Amino acid sequence: MQTQAAAAERLPQVAPVLETPKAGETVSVNPATLEEASRIPNTDLARMPEIFAKARAAQRSWAQLSFETRARHVLKMRDYVVAHAEELASVVSRENGKLRTDALVTEVIPCALAAQWYAKNARRALAPKKVPMGSVLFFNKRNELQRVPLGVVGIISPWNYPLSIPFGEVVMGLMAGNAVLLKVAAATIGVGEAIERIVAAGGLPEGLFQHIVGAGGRVSQAMFDQHVDKLFFTGSVPTGKQLMAAAAKTLTPLSLELGGKDPMLVLEDADLERAANGAAWAGYQNAGQSCGGVERVYVHEAVYDKFVELLAEKTRAMRHGPERGRCDVDMGAMTTEDQLNTVRRHVDAAVAAGAKIIAQSSATEASAKGHFYPATLMTHVDHTMELMREETFGPVVPVMKFSSLDQAIELANDSTMALTSSVWTRDLARGKEIARRLQSGVTTINDHLYTHGQSEAPWGGWKESGMGRTHSALGLDEMTQPKLINWDLMPGKRNLWWYPFDQSTYDGMLSALRMRYPTSLGGFLGDVMNVTRLALQKMFSAWTPSAPKLPKG
Repeated sequence: MQTQAAAAERLPQVAPVLETPKAGETVSVNPATLEEASRIPNTDLARMPEIFAKARAAQRSWAQLSFETRARHVLKMRDYVVAHAEELASVVSRENGKLRTDALVTEVIPCALAAQWYAKNARRALAPKKVPMGSVLFFNKRNELQRVPLGVVGIISPWNYPLSIPFGEVVMGLMAGNAVLLKVAAATIGVGEAIERIVAAGGLPEGLFQHIVGAGGRVSQAMFDQHVDKLFFTGSVPTGKQLMAAAAKTLTPLSLELGGKDPMLVLEDADLERAANGAAWAGYQNAGQSCGGVERVYVHEAVYDKFVELLAEKTRAMRHGPERGRCDVDMGAMTTEDQLNTVRRHVDAAVAAGAKIIAQSSATEASAKGHFYPATLMTHVDHTMELMREETFGPVVPVMKFSSLDQAIELANDSTMALTSSVWTRDLARGKEIARRLQSGVTTINDHLYTHGQSEAPWGGWKESGMGRTHSALGLDEMTQPKLINWDLMPGKRNLWWYPFDQSTYDGMLSALRMRYPTSLGGFLGDVMNVTRLALQKMFSAWTPSAPKLPKG
């Protein structure tokens, strides 16, 4: 077992090595080397009216194209991703700090899969759908639900998955018939340029896709000012709340995918080898910077010691550090210094409150300058600790013991966030039943942190984890407005409830109500006759108004 002091010795203090970016530009830093990664001029936000005008003009033409035509453009993007997979993985690694293998598996491959799935399935998912008749009162009416494009959508994306998150939403927006304005995180601005190159390969009409560079708050406000039709944001809970407040002034719709404090439940009958491997992957992958990663583990007391022993062994076997061109490291750098400091604070506070560091990964280079934090396994934790209540967003896996299933579910649901969760058991039926009791948008059984890579699977959460869904047919729905088209099967002169009103109208409509909810056969037959009489009177005869008879006096 390592002490916190020993752990601190392995974490070099990070010192700034770059000058403050000049006014009018955004600069990103390679988190593994602290060297400049990209330097890109900011978009002149005074041009936003012009940018929106171009987007709206392009969108009107784009929305008239068939799904097959839009798909051909998107599939060209897929082909570019496949052809430039290694280059894209290197760009993500340089900007975000994750390893090239990590970038390839969790960023590049999902982009190709997303382009393929949406190109193939958008037409079916957004096809008009008949709405069944709900009452015989409307026997002559027919309904069809259509999905129409929103118009111009804004996407503000995070730095933890700077390629796969925004690109999937860009493709959804385009296939749904929208124009797209993208603003990527400043910390990974070079990935925004890479997305520009991918989209350019699709040969889209000018102005349909535009990359906006600048401070997030100013860009989002500029979008609200130009009445963007919907804003899609992935990021922190506090920023999401700020966007909601700003959006309220213009009633701009939002889709928010925010934080997670995701629990993992290991039952007494679990395959502990698989569970320990899954906890290591979902807890340490991307240096723990995954909103759907494992942040809390609850293990049944009967297998607690064995599980901790297995996970400790795997944690110690891991290697963190700069990649140096060789695929011989397991975990890269954290993306920002602020996030690194948050992890340190959570761990230090937990240790001060009695938590114990059981195992940590080994550094490949003792003098590495980057934002590195070791994969860290902790025990003796509880829900009074910030580590168990706030989103740590780092490579730290705290483990707690439980004695009953009800206790485990109560602990898992004791969170302000509800993005994903997982249940580990050999009994699938039992796992599904437990999954229904867990408060989360996604629950996986004997796995964790992979469904975001499935374009066909909805992604999103409850509580402070956000609102709306992305990916799948539900994600395409979020990119459209529902529109009902209604018509008459047999066009008539008037509906039953139209003017003029007289006693027969009143009696007929009262019969329509009683006919729908009859109390006797005789009454039902009489009501049918009254409604039929009114229908013939109203639907198939003209109304020739005469001068009204006004009461005397």
